[in-house]
Amino acid sequence: MKRALPLCLLGASLLGCASAPVQLETERTYQVEWIGERPLIDNSHLSITLGEDGRAYGNAGCNHWFAGYTLSGDRLSFGAAGSTRKLCAPALMEQEARFLDGLGKVQRWDVSPLDQLRLWPATGKPLRLWPEEG
Repeated sequence: MKRALPLCLLGASLLGCASAPVQLETERTYQVEWIGERPLIDNSHLSITLGEDGRAYGNAGCNHWFAGYTLSGDRLSFGAAGSTRKLCAPALMEQEARFLDGLGKVQRWDVSPLDQLRLWPATGKPLRLWPEEG
């Protein structure tokens, strides 16, 4: 009986630590950390916000972008992205092109064991994002 009590207490404490799984939320901004196999250029800030109206938008590193999206369960896809037309350094423009191209290939989303949001294309590595603090 003395051994059973500590095991019960341990089991109850572990159950109390369980949290609800992370969900992809609309009207929340996510900061991009990786595009496929490559991290972002230092001090570049890319973001995604999924509006409740089916429109996504954010910063592509140089320009602001926008696109329609469809979300159903773990399925997520973006329509053709449009953007403002500001010019930046060639490396930022190349990164922005990879990001916008990657958005167009997204087919599903999930959450990594580290609670990082991942947007997966049919093949290859995902876009990896963190919820913006705030």
